[in-house]
Amino acid sequence: MSGMNRKKARYVMVVFCIGMLALWGCPKKAEISVVPETPREETPAAKATAQPEQKAEAAKPEVEEAREPIVIEQAKGLQPVYFDFDQSFIRDEAKAVMKANAEWLKAHPQSNIKIEGNCDERGTREYNQALGQRRAANAKKYLTDMGISGRRILLVSYGKEKPACTESTESCLQKNRRDEFVVVSN
Repeated sequence: MSGMNRKKARYVMVVFCIGMLALWGCPKKAEISVVPETPREETPAAKATAQPEQKAEAAKPEVEEAREPIVIEQAKGLQPVYFDFDQSFIRDEAKAVMKANAEWLKAHPQSNIKIEGNCDERGTREYNQALGQRRAANAKKYLTDMGISGRRILLVSYGKEKPACTESTESCLQKNRRDEFVVVSN
């Protein structure tokens, strides 16, 4: 092998090793539910007794799924989770809330939700939009690890645009660093 080929081979090996290290990552895993959510299936009797508007909805093409969902309500069974400053991981004290949210979703298989990521007022608009998106994505991953179908969950980031509290105290800022879970209709 000539000196030039050896340099190329080393370069390729170094790039390959760096690429492998970059892809390796070590994501945090949520606790996995023993009983995954079962897809809702309609029996022939249920199909026969379905209301006309339900039949019309079933006949709609899937293209309409891209439509903006209509907010039905803030479900009483779904609770918000809160985050530390500049963090997007689910805290230990929020895991019980996430488990309860997953149980609510399993008990209401017809409900779809929107996870709204929010941030406090510190940071730029762009940074907070990205942070809110990461927070919502981590909550979705936690729910899917608990057996909830990802197709039932939409994500939106409001960044710092929807504060729950407008004072500049730490307790108020903590209320703004949250994910809210809202039931929506497709």
